[in-house]
Amino acid sequence: MNRYLKLVNFEFNRFFKLYIVLVIVTIIMQIFAVIVESRGYMREAKNVIYGDMMSKADFIKNYEAFTMQRVVQSNWFYWSIALCVVVLLIYVFFIWYRDWLGKNSFIYRLLMLPTARLNLYFAKATAILIFVFGLVALQLLLFLIEMQIMKWIVPAEFRVDLPIKEYTDFNYLSVILPGSLIDFLLFYGMGIVAVCVTFTAILFERCYRLKGIIFGISYGLVSVGFFLMPLLIDTFVLNYYFFPVELFVMEVIAGIIVLIGAVWIGNYLLKYKIRV
Repeated sequence: MNRYLKLVNFEFNRFFKLYIVLVIVTIIMQIFAVIVESRGYMREAKNVIYGDMMSKADFIKNYEAFTMQRVVQSNWFYWSIALCVVVLLIYVFFIWYRDWLGKNSFIYRLLMLPTARLNLYFAKATAILIFVFGLVALQLLLFLIEMQIMKWIVPAEFRVDLPIKEYTDFNYLSVILPGSLIDFLLFYGMGIVAVCVTFTAILFERCYRLKGIIFGISYGLVSVGFFLMPLLIDTFVLNYYFFPVELFVMEVIAGIIVLIGAVWIGNYLLKYKIRV
C-alpha cells in the first residue's frame, strides 16, 4: 500500500504544474463569463428601460429575469468545461505514452521498481480520478463565487436566485454534477470503466506495436459491445421485455465485469507481455 501511494503521489506531481494552469484558466474564463453576461444583461435593461421608457416590471416580463442559467449557457463557460474535459482525455493517453518518450525511456525504471506492476496501473488511474474530482470540487466552489459576483452586478429586482441543482439538472452539467447519489455513482463509475478499458487498450499497443493497435481497438469495441449487450438485446431481440430496474442492474453487472476484465488483462500484459 505504501508503494502504491508513493506511485500515486509521483504521478500527481508530474501533472501538477499543468493542472494548476488548467485550474487558473478555468477560473478566469468562468468569472469572465459571469461578468460579461451580467453586465450585458444590465446594459440591455438600461437601454430598454431608459431608451424605450419601459417599466422594470415590463422589461422582466418581456426579457425574463437574470439567472445563472444564462451564464452556464454562455460560450465562455461552456468552453471552460470543454477545455478541462479535453485536457483530461488527452492526459489519459499521455500518462502512459510519456513514459516511453525520450531517448532513455522512463518506463524502464518504473517497471523495475520493487512493487507489483499492477500498482503502476492503479496509480495512474487514481491520479486521473484525483484530477477529475478536484475539478468537480473546484466547479462547486466557483458556483458560489460566481453567484456572489452576479449579485454584485445584477440588482435583486432583475434576477432570480436559484439553487445550484436547478441549473445543473437540465444541461451538460448534469453529467459533471449529478443530482443524486445513484447518478453520481453511475456516471463516474462508467468513467472509471472507460479509463481502465483505455489503459488496457494502450497496453495492447505498447506490447504488440502495429498489431497492438488492431488488438487495442478490437478490445475496446468488444468491451463497449459487452457493456451495451443487455440494452441491445432488450431493445432489438426481446422488444423491451425487462423493467428499467432490471435493465439497470444488468448494465451495472456488465460494467463490473468489463472493469474486472480490463484490470485483469492489463495486469497480464504488464507482467508478461510489456515491451520497453
